[in-house]
Amino acid sequence: MSTIRKAYMEISNGIRGLRLHREQNHNGGISVKETLHKATNGSPNSSSKLLRSPKPGIVKRLRNMNGRVGLDNVRDLFNDEQFLTKFFFYFSAEERGTLAQVCKKWKSFLYQSKFWVDVTPIISFRNWDKDPIVRRKFYESLQYRGFDSICLQLATDDDLLDFVSHFPPSKKNLRSVSIRCSNITDVGLETLFKKMPCIYRLELSGCNEITETGLWTSLNAKIVSLSISDCINVADDTVGAISQLLPSLYELNLQAYHVTDAALAFFSAKQSYTLGVLRLKSCWEITNHGVVNIVHSLPNLTVLSLSGCSKITDDGVELIAENLRKLRILDISWCPRITDSSLEYIACDLGQLEELVLDRCNHITDIGIGYISTMTSLQRLYLRWSQIRDFGLQHLYSMRSLVILSLAGCVHITPNGLYGLTRLYQLQELELTNTPSATKGVGHFLRENLPRCIVLE
Repeated sequence: MSTIRKAYMEISNGIRGLRLHREQNHNGGISVKETLHKATNGSPNSSSKLLRSPKPGIVKRLRNMNGRVGLDNVRDLFNDEQFLTKFFFYFSAEERGTLAQVCKKWKSFLYQSKFWVDVTPIISFRNWDKDPIVRRKFYESLQYRGFDSICLQLATDDDLLDFVSHFPPSKKNLRSVSIRCSNITDVGLETLFKKMPCIYRLELSGCNEITETGLWTSLNAKIVSLSISDCINVADDTVGAISQLLPSLYELNLQAYHVTDAALAFFSAKQSYTLGVLRLKSCWEITNHGVVNIVHSLPNLTVLSLSGCSKITDDGVELIAENLRKLRILDISWCPRITDSSLEYIACDLGQLEELVLDRCNHITDIGIGYISTMTSLQRLYLRWSQIRDFGLQHLYSMRSLVILSLAGCVHITPNGLYGLTRLYQLQELELTNTPSATKGVGHFLRENLPRCIVLE
């Protein structure tokens, strides 16, 4: 059901409650006060109809109308805080920003922090207004809504200094900061961490002026999540700084073309216990030797991604399967050297795996799919643009724990193979985009027979 439909139903219920309230109060145009007066004074005009008690169901419904029994019209309904709390939660964060412009009452009500949980505002400094009054009002609006995260785009060192100087909550309340496509230098990064000591989540993307020197002088030991991508100066020394300065690090997302196998041996003994999530994306220089360093340095990983690490082979996957038994999520997409042998290792040794991503692994065949079909704990399987055929798809019919399945771009699957997916009654999401056999008729059939599943065509 769409958001607009849900909001419409909530308004309808509220207005219906008003109508019932009017009928009970006015009794055909006579007020409750007049009715009671006539009844108590024995007026001859009082009838049994007026004294009749309302139906129990109506009374119960009025009492359960979320405190809206006393409302008389639609205007009161849209000013009632209990109604608005439920009503506004049907809308997205962007839509709430628009609704806050309706009137001052709605703005004041919507600026409560409960409406902005897990929302990250984005400030783009390219078209940033230079008027200090406009900036001050904008910072005040952020402060009222109680955001604990911020995303800064196209920023410079001066922009960072202006932000931390004129936004007081940045020093105590902000916990997560993302800096994207910005020309900040090592000096700007150092200034940021000096002014904002409470940051525990940091993302740097497209910041080509930052070097490992800036990370050595800036990183805060409180950081538990760090993401670095598309920063051309990131190399092995960067990983060295991360391993030495962040003893409590739990999640590391790294996309760097110049990181080699040697960097993966830098992780400290403490990080071997704390680091649970490691995602290495498009690290082209990493080979099976790097995998050896990973399994020895970080034996407690629960999430590992080697997406785009094109030099990883079946031997590397065998090392992962034998040594990282706690893995719940494994992503080896875009690894062209992976074959069915890797899936055999995964199926035999990673019995607790819940998510497996095999996008663009072109050497995986129906035989490999047969191996992973024996994994009873697997819940999410991604096979985008793979060479799977109907025979391999038949192996998946027995995977009763599977809730998400992606077959996007699988050109060798026929409609008959897709029809068989209706045996997966527990399926909640099925992706079939760019799959030639996923016609409108097939999609309609799947939706009818998998009513709880979202079919993406």
